[in-house]
Amino acid sequence: MSTNPDCLFCKISSGAIPVDLVMETETAIAFRDIDPKAPTHVLVIPKDHFADVTELTQSNPNLAGELLSLAADVAKLQGLDSGYRIVTNTGEDAGQSVPHVHFHILGGRSLSWPPG
Repeated sequence: MSTNPDCLFCKISSGAIPVDLVMETETAIAFRDIDPKAPTHVLVIPKDHFADVTELTQSNPNLAGELLSLAADVAKLQGLDSGYRIVTNTGEDAGQSVPHVHFHILGGRSLSWPPG
């Protein structure tokens, strides 16, 4: 497994930092965001370190599909039958604050666009 010892999400995926775990697979974990932007706000991250979605898709496109599948499973588990949003930010200009690819699953209320 490829990890970065300075990466917050690598520390979370290794269990060094506890989280409110929602789901876990062999390759990824889903956990509640500590600063939720919707009634349901769960993050899905790979256990291996990839800086962003570009690096992930170039290095392991199958894992990218697994992460999206996990996101859909989380949404179903959380009862987001009326809809949900999956968001990922790539790069500082897009608002990526942790340099480890992650997907936000947001739901539990009507989500306007653009986000406010």
